Amino acid sequence: MAALSTLILLLCAAKNVMPSSPHWKPTWPSYRVPVILPQSTLNLDKPQFDAEARLEVVSPCGPACHKSSPLPTYEEVKNYLSYETLYANGSLTETEVGIYILSSGGDGSRGRSRTKRQIYGYDSRFSIFGKDFLLNYPFSTSVKLSTGCTGTLVAEKHVLTAAHCIHDGKSYVKGAQKLRVGFLKPKQKDGGKGSNITNSAMPEKMKFQWIRVKRTHVPKGWIKGNANDIGMDYDYALLELKKPHKRKFMKIGVSPPARHLPGGRIHFSGYDNDRPGNLVYRFCDVKDETYDLLYQQCDAQPGASGSGVYVRMWKRQNHKWERKIIGIFSGHQWVDMNGTPQDFNVAVRITPLKYAQICYWIKGNYLDCREG
Repeated sequence: MAALSTLILLLCAAKNVMPSSPHWKPTWPSYRVPVILPQSTLNLDKPQFDAEARLEVVSPCGPACHKSSPLPTYEEVKNYLSYETLYANGSLTETEVGIYILSSGGDGSRGRSRTKRQIYGYDSRFSIFGKDFLLNYPFSTSVKLSTGCTGTLVAEKHVLTAAHCIHDGKSYVKGAQKLRVGFLKPKQKDGGKGSNITNSAMPEKMKFQWIRVKRTHVPKGWIKGNANDIGMDYDYALLELKKPHKRKFMKIGVSPPARHLPGGRIHFSGYDNDRPGNLVYRFCDVKDETYDLLYQQCDAQPGASGSGVYVRMWKRQNHKWERKIIGIFSGHQWVDMNGTPQDFNVAVRITPLKYAQICYWIKGNYLDCREG
């Protein structure tokens, strides 16, 4: 069928042009991504907002399960990448998309019983203190959602996070209609002119400043499938704020193969709920990967879901080092491997198709989304 061959082209549309000879600098590959454009938009009934916010998602389908799953059809991929848009006034729309290649010339209770094991051996997380760190890049790109998750600034008014922070796969969560995004900033000190004199040995106290969300995009792949089906492949969402945040943001990028990551390692920062009020940074090696997911054992707790997973690599065109978000931290997963339970934390990879979709959500123009 012609659609199947088109799908294979879609999955391979990002041609990885890593240098053929060894190079001491880990370099961002050049990608040519497909185009995803809205085809039609339908008004839906207002949602009930009756789901409980879950700060983590558990799925029994591990790397082997994903690798053995059948390739989705072209129509299935189009369906997965269609999306719902939730507006601040409670209205909801569903948008069907077209995909084009332009010529360049388990059981829930059992899962919950294991979800606390998200720390692997010695806890390697670092709490980030002091405005000199918290207000500087890249830590300043991490924000907190009012539903309890983490998000990452990816444009002047946009935040990337996990879909399960907004929608449980069947319904929008409580608080999604009045969703807010929190930015850490120093607390105002009491007193007059002399109030700026502080004890340098004490970290400056911080507080969250909140901005309301104007609209939210969630892919239908999450709404129709959910993590109880095959996995977390579409556990991502994009939030548009009501006003610009005026901070430096981190660009998104197509996820390279794990073997091309610097040291095979990823990084992310989030608001783990076992350290309230703290931004927690961590890094670790990627243990396994599928086309859509990265499996790793970065120490994490609920609340870190939605964090942007990033790496720093050399951008040959600009002759500089550049950090990009290549995935979204989804949460914990246990997998029975030959009768032995094994734990992973899972991140959703930004594939060429997902890059095209998220970029279009941000920019509204596919011409600005051709290079991943």
